[in-house]
Amino acid sequence: MLGTCPDIAYAVTKMSQFAANPSHEHLDKVLYICRYLADTADYALVYDSPSNKGLIAYTDSDWAQDLIKRRSVTGYFFRLANGIISWQLRSQKTVALSSTEAKYMALSDCSHQAVWMKTVFSELGMPLGTIPICSDNQGSIFISSNPVQE
Repeated sequence: MLGTCPDIAYAVTKMSQFAANPSHEHLDKVLYICRYLADTADYALVYDSPSNKGLIAYTDSDWAQDLIKRRSVTGYFFRLANGIISWQLRSQKTVALSSTEAKYMALSDCSHQAVWMKTVFSELGMPLGTIPICSDNQGSIFISSNPVQE
């Protein structure tokens, strides 16, 4: 999941929450993930250099889907040349009181990674322009683009 399989990041993160005390249902789901990996062993991350789309970020989160701690899960990934080059999925550090707040925290985490990636590319002699970050919540987009919030 960490190096080559962003498609199973959510499932592995959810199952790791029950590693200390798994039930039979959890073990069945882990076996399902293993069968999926066996069936998709030929899949690969493909980079299509003529795409000319540049670096684009996508972010999302759920809202309090962790029934135990009530924390939201943040996920984001960055695409370059139509291939994923960076991704992360983790529980948020605080409990969000609304879906907009959860998505805003996800946007914040993604923007931190975007700034870091922009710095790395600049140090490599490939300066980037603005990195677009795609999100699906109008409230969090408004809050993050409001200069009063900065």
